[in-house]
Amino acid sequence: MMAPHAIRIVQILAAAVAVLFGFVTLFAGGRVLLGSDPGYEVFRPLLLYNTAMGAAYLAAGVIVWHSVNAGRYAAGAIFLLNLLVLVGILVVYRSDGAVAVDSLRAMTLRTVVWLVLFLAVSWLVRARKAA
Repeated sequence: MMAPHAIRIVQILAAAVAVLFGFVTLFAGGRVLLGSDPGYEVFRPLLLYNTAMGAAYLAAGVIVWHSVNAGRYAAGAIFLLNLLVLVGILVVYRSDGAVAVDSLRAMTLRTVVWLVLFLAVSWLVRARKAA
């Protein structure tokens, strides 16, 4: 059994990672939307999706901070949405579409980060029930 203090630390870390990831995503997407050249071809629908998801990441971080139960659903939904988008852009990329390999890598990173956050928050839900 894990101490309540340790459980709270994991909750704070998960919330902080989500919020930080949201800020970074909004900043990066906002810069490109305002005209900054990322150095590769931009698939505009993906750029708009990712920038909008930056706000969802921030919201999910706040939700995790306040409630691990609700945070689990938020993290799970974000993970699934990112996974669906990753599969979609992979299909576009493989059909010689306008998706850069850098976009695939970035979307893979987003998907993995949210899978880890979902697993961490799911663990927190179980740990709190056991405590």
